[in-house]
Amino acid sequence: MSGLVIAQIMYVIVLFLVILRVLYDTRSETKALAYILFIVFVPLIGMGFYFAFGTNYRKRKLYSKKLIQDDDLRQVLRQGVRSYSRKVLEKTGLEDRHGNLIRFIHHAAKSPLTANNGVRLLINGEEKFPEVLRALRAAKHHIHMEYYIYEDDATGEEIAGVLMEKARQGVAVRFLYDDFGSNALGKRFLQRLEEAGVQTAPFYKINILALANRINYRNHRKIIVIDGRTSFVGGINMSDRYRNDALAKDSLFWRDTHLRLDGVASYYLQYVFLCDWNFCSQHKAGYSTHLFPPRDKTLPIAGEVVQMVASGPDSELPTILYSLLEAVGNAKKSILITSPYFIPGESLMDALIIAAEAGVHIQILVPGTSDSRLVNAAAQAYYTELLRHGVAIYRYNKGFVHAKTMVVDDDLAIVGTANMDYRSFDLNFEVNAIIYGKRLAAELGQAFSNDLENATKMDAEAWLARPKYLHIWERLVRLTSPFL
Repeated sequence: MSGLVIAQIMYVIVLFLVILRVLYDTRSETKALAYILFIVFVPLIGMGFYFAFGTNYRKRKLYSKKLIQDDDLRQVLRQGVRSYSRKVLEKTGLEDRHGNLIRFIHHAAKSPLTANNGVRLLINGEEKFPEVLRALRAAKHHIHMEYYIYEDDATGEEIAGVLMEKARQGVAVRFLYDDFGSNALGKRFLQRLEEAGVQTAPFYKINILALANRINYRNHRKIIVIDGRTSFVGGINMSDRYRNDALAKDSLFWRDTHLRLDGVASYYLQYVFLCDWNFCSQHKAGYSTHLFPPRDKTLPIAGEVVQMVASGPDSELPTILYSLLEAVGNAKKSILITSPYFIPGESLMDALIIAAEAGVHIQILVPGTSDSRLVNAAAQAYYTELLRHGVAIYRYNKGFVHAKTMVVDDDLAIVGTANMDYRSFDLNFEVNAIIYGKRLAAELGQAFSNDLENATKMDAEAWLARPKYLHIWERLVRLTSPFL
């Protein structure tokens, strides 16, 4: 038998084994089929691509968080929180309206339903950054900061100055940054922080040997927790580009949304931060009552009711995706969605179409032009399908809309870090805040209405009547959605 024949037989065996692994590892049939076709029709390169970008690390637990082992913390986050969450659900009367969503998040993400929170909606960086500075300057015990993008510009320097000042005052400051998203941070910047007493750590530092996978699975969260009671979460990274005032990086208007939370809702963001920190840092953070201050045991329902949902390659389920599916499925009147990258996948598309056909008024706000031509073409294939079912889609034309929000009916608001795409649902570490109640839903709904004044509604008839080759091209690019 010639060497060429032996090589061909070996290749077929390897190809068969790789396909078996794809089928075993990949939860989505669409994604599995895309990988298999790539592997079969682009030999060797397809296999390399799969092993670089396609391995299912949720199943393999490679990214399993280093959960804090302290018994007291487990008590706070599991046993005590379970009874607390149940009491909040009973006293708020949310069982009939949102009971399934609340219980799913509690069970899948181990996230409690919390009451008596102060929640402030922050529109754009010019509202967020001054609020963050005020909160940081008021810190007494600790500051925990976790960001996908942190840049050494005017905004980054101002925040860093406060972090160093508080560290010198004896406040414990921990700064976690994504090594890919914050790749522009220089050694000198980090050295200055550390010399002032700030502890720093990169999230899953990139190295050459594991370059592709480490780029593919990133920490997209934007979290600040101060003294265990005040926290910030949302879509705005730490950079001049996210503001539209005198410190703006360029002339492009940047539309984004963030939240400030005061109360027990900060507990779960604290938990997420500590898990991420202990995964990445050599200086582990243990449990203390300063990190999780005692909560009010009487449970007067006076503030906002909030629940956090986090997911990533370390979670058993894509909990953020499933929480959105439940929220859409429970809609009775209206759904307002803002997303800079709208590649929702089959399950969320089906949920939206079902809701639209059931008479729910759905409006979606997306950028007028995406910062990626491939992403834009893939998203347009989804627009075509939704427009056929009566969904209203608006293109923001004042600048770039980067907010990740949803309002369902008049009593559910979602603000977070997760885009509506495969990457946020399956690859990145993300976190969303869910607020149950009319006040914030009304505020977020008003912000959406204001944004529509700077947007153009897509003409469904004209869009669907475009040349066939455009639809075919967009459908073709949509096949690559699992990779975008």
